[in-house]
Amino acid sequence: MSVAVVTGASRGIGRATALGLARRGADLALVGRPSPALHETLRALSAQGVRAEAFETDLADPEPLETLARRVLERFGTPHALINNAGLIERASVEETTPESWDRQLAVNLRAPFLLTRALLPALRAAGRGRIVNVGSISGTLGCARAAAYAAAKWGLIGLTKSLAEELTDTGVSVVAVLPGSVDTGMLEGSGFEPRMTPEEVASTLVHFALDAPLAHNGGVIEMFGT
Repeated sequence: MSVAVVTGASRGIGRATALGLARRGADLALVGRPSPALHETLRALSAQGVRAEAFETDLADPEPLETLARRVLERFGTPHALINNAGLIERASVEETTPESWDRQLAVNLRAPFLLTRALLPALRAAGRGRIVNVGSISGTLGCARAAAYAAAKWGLIGLTKSLAEELTDTGVSVVAVLPGSVDTGMLEGSGFEPRMTPEEVASTLVHFALDAPLAHNGGVIEMFGT
């Protein structure tokens, strides 16, 4: 039985990914802010007959993440996959972006994946297996007006992925980054872009790299531009 940790599973890509993993029989540890939507995801997973638990925290706060990772390991054992999906965007021009907004966006989009990965990595290394999937964005390769903080975080996530991949060579653990473009979720609102893919299409890619893709993809950056 596989175990997967998914952040940001309340809605959109995260929920679709959790459901896709459940269809493959994986048990789920869901990490995210307390919300009715998170518990709706839990109910949907339970209906599929898999074990699922919510580990509620604010991913912008670095303090609880190491403790949360220990709780996940105690409850589920070493996971087979970690999907760092949670994201935050606060659209504003550079002049309008406050330092507080900048820090929040980098905390959720970049620091949280780093901290959660760092906390779980010793267990993955000891097990000699595991897949880490970082959900980036096409904004991590292209500039986007009114999204400088978000883009900076997603560029950074690619750098984190590439650097970690070098450290994971020959360990049995791999890391990739998946970069979706315009996905039909709430985060696209106010962007001016039309959706070109569904959350389920992105989720199927994430499930593939979490469970099926060969380790030779370690360090890979997979772009999804849509149709």
